[in-house]
Amino acid sequence: MAKLLEGKFVAEIIKEQLRSEITNLKIAPVLASIIVGNNSSSLAYIKSQEKTAISLGIIYKLHKFPENISEKELADFIIRLNQDKSINGVILQRPLPLVLDYIKISSMISAGKDVEGIHPSNMGRLVFGKSGIYACTAGAVMELLKSTGIDLYGKEAVIVGSSEIVGKPIALLLLEKFATVTVCHIATSEAGRLKEHVKRAEILIVAVGRAGLIKGQWIKKGAIVIDVGINRLNDLIVGDVDFKTAEKRASFITPVPGGVGPLTVVILMRNLIEATKLQQ
Repeated sequence: MAKLLEGKFVAEIIKEQLRSEITNLKIAPVLASIIVGNNSSSLAYIKSQEKTAISLGIIYKLHKFPENISEKELADFIIRLNQDKSINGVILQRPLPLVLDYIKISSMISAGKDVEGIHPSNMGRLVFGKSGIYACTAGAVMELLKSTGIDLYGKEAVIVGSSEIVGKPIALLLLEKFATVTVCHIATSEAGRLKEHVKRAEILIVAVGRAGLIKGQWIKKGAIVIDVGINRLNDLIVGDVDFKTAEKRASFITPVPGGVGPLTVVILMRNLIEATKLQQ
């Protein structure tokens, strides 16, 4: 039976480290958060961000805008935050109304204040192994893997999902640890080869958003399974992996909810502190 990788325990360890770093900064870092509209999932995430920020001694400034804000108005506001030396980090909450281009607008956030690690410059630095600021979910996954104590050197790592904010940055971070990385995507599935790749994974990371995509019987005995997926199934929240069967085969596995999720906000705050140090 697999050991559960619960994010809250790892999060508490990192939070203690961050409190010490903030003390050494001699200032309280300031995070500016922007939300457009009243999306319920965004509001829940904001509440979690604010709670974590306050617990660490970080100043959290929330800026709310109506759904009918123009792209120019939003861009102008972001530019003002970039120029404001009292602001150390900026986050643009997702989703935006469909008329607004999230990639275009979020890229206007200064690379030095991009606490989500998704600015093209920060993504580029990650390719060269030079970035201390990278996508929060990817950072959470790496911290969970680190908590297992397993050496990733030479391990067969399979990532299911190739998004810009999860799959791709995780692949780059695993390559830095000299894991052998395979990235699967929709074409892998359509070619009927997803099962064969998953079955050889010693490290399996799944981030698709499709309940039950990965069958428990596919899991290699002793594999580490990180399930990033969040899906609502009837009244339950489940991941992308068939947990009950996978739990019997894996050595470590994340629960959903309670695995990756609790760590992402803490990694966001770690990125903020890193940005503040760079600014100083």
